[in-house]
Amino acid sequence: MTEKLRLPAELSHAAELAALAAGDTGHRPPGWVLSPRLVVTYLMGGHAADGTVILPKYVGDRRLIEAAVATLATDRALLLLGVPGTAKSWVSEHLAAAITGDSTMVIQCTAGTDENQVRYGWNYARLLAEGPSREALVPTPLMRAMEGGKLCRLEELTRMGSDVQDTLITVLSEKMMPIPELNESVYARRGFNVIATANNRDKGVNELSSALKRRFNVVVLPLPDSAEEEVAIVVRRVEEMAHNLDLPAPRNVAEEVARVVSIFRELRAGTTEDGKVALKSPSGGLSTAEAIAVVVGGISQATFFNDGRLTPETLAANVIGAVVKDPVQDKAVLGEYLETVLKKRHGFEGYYASLTDLI
Repeated sequence: MTEKLRLPAELSHAAELAALAAGDTGHRPPGWVLSPRLVVTYLMGGHAADGTVILPKYVGDRRLIEAAVATLATDRALLLLGVPGTAKSWVSEHLAAAITGDSTMVIQCTAGTDENQVRYGWNYARLLAEGPSREALVPTPLMRAMEGGKLCRLEELTRMGSDVQDTLITVLSEKMMPIPELNESVYARRGFNVIATANNRDKGVNELSSALKRRFNVVVLPLPDSAEEEVAIVVRRVEEMAHNLDLPAPRNVAEEVARVVSIFRELRAGTTEDGKVALKSPSGGLSTAEAIAVVVGGISQATFFNDGRLTPETLAANVIGAVVKDPVQDKAVLGEYLETVLKKRHGFEGYYASLTDLI
């Protein structure tokens, strides 16, 4: 067991990547450690040439992953677009790990991200002592990816201000980064590309300019189509996270995940599964990622405070934390859902009682 809380994908799945690489006879684009076909196998699951089982990292339409990988095999940048919780960052990390063996060149975009954090910065002590020089320049992950022929990941691109976003235009179109202070430029090595993630739903989103949009191929990652698919995703990720956190997974995880996912899907869709009752939706997205967090939180509470038994009581506070983002509006939405739907539903009596007590 590693002492690190979380390892990058290329280390946590090193055995799978090594098995795939050992039997890889396909064409590899410059800088790639796996051929495009085996990159898709790594993401979607399958078997390596020696029989090693490759666990799926993404549960969804294979064609979407094929389109993403095909894009990165060209000189076009990739934009993974979707509502929060559709595994954009997860897919981005695993794509980088499988393609170049390094998923750590990441820029987390925020409202406070400035141009220096995207292009390059300066060691101001050396800058003042020696003046502008290559030694005084501090490369960003983007610059290091260009120089090393790697992939750079830009997480939540639309969180960043529009003027800062547009600093990427020259890099994406010309594959070079000018450094006016030194009267020189950095030219990208073959293998360099960019994977950006973005959503257009959260508050604080800055729309991409049309000039920047044209420089990306966009792949939209949807929410899971069916409840069964979403339950499978949540169960797999919960088991992985529980193992990493040394939390024993209770035997009834799958059953409780199915109930939590059912609640989230109905509130998210604004209707019951049978379509007979219209519902109000809360202000939050109630994504798959939030369902995973709810169940992991419930397992932790069950482990330390309920003798390892995962029950509606151990999950209720986490469910409310996910649903009630607005203390007035969302509490009313949840209360109405409890009285009109859960109160009458067989198998959800514990959730009705526990949630009603807490709200």
